[in-house]
Amino acid sequence: MGKRSKQFIEKLQKNRTLIGSLILIITLLWGYAWVLMKQALDYMGPFTFSSFRFGVGAITLLVVAWIMKVGLPPKQYWKHIFVIGILQTAIVFLLVMYGLRFVDAGKSSVLLYSMPMWSSLLAAKYLNERLTLAKSSGLIIGMLGLLTILGWDIWMGQSIEIIIGEVLIIIAAISWAIANIYYRKKVQDLPQLQVSAFQMFFGTIAIMVVTLIMESNEQLLLNAQSIYYILFTGIFASALCFTVWFLILSLIDMVSATISTLLVPMFGLIFSSFLLGEKITLGVFAGSVMIIIGIIIAQINQPMRGKPLEE
Repeated sequence: MGKRSKQFIEKLQKNRTLIGSLILIITLLWGYAWVLMKQALDYMGPFTFSSFRFGVGAITLLVVAWIMKVGLPPKQYWKHIFVIGILQTAIVFLLVMYGLRFVDAGKSSVLLYSMPMWSSLLAAKYLNERLTLAKSSGLIIGMLGLLTILGWDIWMGQSIEIIIGEVLIIIAAISWAIANIYYRKKVQDLPQLQVSAFQMFFGTIAIMVVTLIMESNEQLLLNAQSIYYILFTGIFASALCFTVWFLILSLIDMVSATISTLLVPMFGLIFSSFLLGEKITLGVFAGSVMIIIGIIIAQINQPMRGKPLEE
């Protein structure tokens, strides 16, 4: 890192207002991205969109890594980064985008960001982290929130496609949590930017393979609108936000960073309501509040350790 970069980071670290503003901006962009992900399905299949989005994102992130002279990961880590790419980029967004065909964007963002609960549960088993009273209470409250959302939809007679879509997004959240645990066990000593750039590259290749198999004959409509969706989610919501997030992770503790990501589903719900006309039902509202409270309680006494970047 150059002298000017160090001076910039030192100044930024002292400016809490600017750090807070950066967190607000990137969580706003991530929340807004859920709207674009939903709208993109009017122009192409879910896997095709994911291929375009993460293709653009991976190229941009690799360029950023090259500019910052991060370098290639050591050979012994390539297989682990590949596994993380499959878990964190490929499986998560293949399931999320398919689920978005049936589930509202705002509700989808809430279900996916239940990830910290699953991470806490898995960490207790595979990282030998103690499941404290706070963590246990948070997990129970969060799980009740998920059941509230699913149960409300079942009680209200929602279609089986919606229920299946919600389950797929919850599975995506679990896959993301598994990627976090794997990261901690295998590659946490590597630079986070390096891991994120190369795992996204590997994940994108896997998404493209699935796209060729599943959607090679599906309609693809590229115009100004659909290209905007691809470029915004690929460059801004993926590569740019991730790069800024790496900087934030080096400046604040992990607990504050994790809790701040709860702004994403909140913004997702708000943007989806205003821009897509999605109704925030009592079940979604109550379940969302319970999930957010549960994650805060479970995370509040967590050790300050790194984990893969939120997408």
